[in-house]
Amino acid sequence: MLKFLPGIIVIQMVAAALCYTAIQLNPEQPQMVVIIVALAAGFSVLAAFWFQSIAFQAHSLEMDTVKEEHAREREKIRVNAERQKTRLVNKSHKQLLRETRRVYTAASLKTGAAFASLLAIGIIMLYSQFATFGLLLLTTGGGALAGYVTRARQESGSRQRKKIKTKPAPQITTKKTDR
Repeated sequence: MLKFLPGIIVIQMVAAALCYTAIQLNPEQPQMVVIIVALAAGFSVLAAFWFQSIAFQAHSLEMDTVKEEHAREREKIRVNAERQKTRLVNKSHKQLLRETRRVYTAASLKTGAAFASLLAIGIIMLYSQFATFGLLLLTTGGGALAGYVTRARQESGSRQRKKIKTKPAPQITTKKTDR
């Protein structure tokens, strides 16, 4: 509020000068009273415009400051949201990979057990005089195992190629913007 102090002091000095002039006037000259009143009114209007321009400038400066603070806060919120989004995507990707590995491991164990039991039954059939049926089981089991191993190798190769092609998540950097 010190911005208004010089204007208040000037108004007080002018008012004192006008009062002093009004006291020193000759009572027989009424036109001088009209001139003094007109001067006081004119100076009051000028002082009102002066104070209004000072208040408008202070208001504009405060509004600019508040706008800059809000812009900085919006930028922080946006950057934090992007970071959280990136973290969430990375976390869900890692969890998906863990689940996939777990499912593949469980499937591999079950499939391996099935092939082993099929081969064991085939060997038992060979020893128990069912040679044709035993050989049939052994060749079926061997072919299925070979197909399964081939498919597993192809899938692991494609996963490794995807890892190489996949780029890591972009890092978020903050930039100050001048507005």
